[in-house]
This record gives sequence, C-alpha cells and structure tokens, in this order.
Amino acid sequence: MQGLRTIRSRLREAETRVGRAPNSVTLIAVSKTQPEDRVRAVLQDGQRVFGENRVQEAQSRWTPLREEVGGIDLHLIGPLQTNKARAAVELFGTIHTLDRPRLAETLARLAQERGASPEVFVQVNTGREVQKAGCPPEEADALVARSRELGLPVVGLMCIPPDGEDPVPHFRLLREIAGRNGLSGLSMGMSGDFEEAVAEGATHVRVGSAIFGARDVSAPPVATGA
Repeated sequence: MQGLRTIRSRLREAETRVGRAPNSVTLIAVSKTQPEDRVRAVLQDGQRVFGENRVQEAQSRWTPLREEVGGIDLHLIGPLQTNKARAAVELFGTIHTLDRPRLAETLARLAQERGASPEVFVQVNTGREVQKAGCPPEEADALVARSRELGLPVVGLMCIPPDGEDPVPHFRLLREIAGRNGLSGLSMGMSGDFEEAVAEGATHVRVGSAIFGARDVSAPPVATGA
C-alpha cells in the first residue's frame, strides 16, 4: 500500500535527521473505522502494529484476523471505560490511555487475576482540554506513582496536542514529565506531526489517514468476518 510505504520512508528520514537509530520508532497504524480491504492491504505489506480506539470494534475486527495472520500487536489508543477493561486487557498488548486512579486499580486487579498485564502508557492532557481524556499535567506524577505501586508495567506517557496548536511545546512537556519519572516511552505524533514528534523523542507514533486514506465517517465500521 503506497500510503504505508510513504510513511515508513518519511519515518526513517525523520530518524536519520535527528541522529536516531533506524527503526527505533514504532509505527502504529491506526485502523479505527477503516474498511477491511484497506486493513488487509496494509497487513499484506507487512505491517503488524495497529491501533484501535474502541474495544468492541477491535474485537470484531481482530479476533478473526488474528486467526489468519500471526504476530499482530494491538494498541488501545482511545479512552477506556472501566466496564470494558477486562476485554481490553485480553485483547491489547499495550494500553496508551490510562488516565485516572480508578482505571489503574481496575487494570491492576485484572492483571493479578490473569497473571499478566498489557504494557501501559499514562495519557496526559497537555492542553487541558475538557473534551479530551487524559490526566492534567500536574497530576501525572501521582498517577504514574500510583500505577507503579499497584504493579502495573508503566512504560511511558501519551498525549494528543490540541488541534490547530503548535504540537512541539506539548511534546516537550510530555518528555519533561516522562524524564522526571524515569520513563522512556513517548507515544506522541500523528499523521500531521509525527516528524516533529520524532525530533522531540517519540518512541511510538500513531498514524492513520496518511496510511489508509481518509475515513468514511458516514458509514458504520466494517467488521472483519470469515
């Protein structure tokens, strides 16, 4: 798929420009609401790391696809309700949207029951936008500490900068918070700004439309079937 090949090339160039090792940044192909034919085309080009926003949609798409294709690594990048947490920890290898103590407690309890836990990023609402998930920046240290206390494998932080703003200050704020908490993972950067995110230290970038093309938001998500 040409979109995927273009993004991979741009990502490698972005790494090179700032002296980072090739393939040091994980490309998450955001497949939410994308039709099955586009997802299959990206799979055929070798992509195995995918991001989904909704647990139920991810279950319907990826449960059958995982039976066909091996090595798929799923990342939850959308808000997580506590009543969907059990399904999330069973489906996803990484959850990028831990944003409150109650959710941390639920994930920790489920991990203890299962004997395993997804890796976790704490989501920080760097723009303090009321319509967005994520803890306020001033609460991030406490949430990281509480999550670690509960035994969760916190590997980094995630943010989504406000639309229309320069994303770089938000990336730098996230990096600062991660640094003082001893976290190396930085999930930041999307289709329009992932190169800037790489320059600011991103370890994971989340790219959807630049890989798959524009979403048809008028149509319901297409579930993957036999």
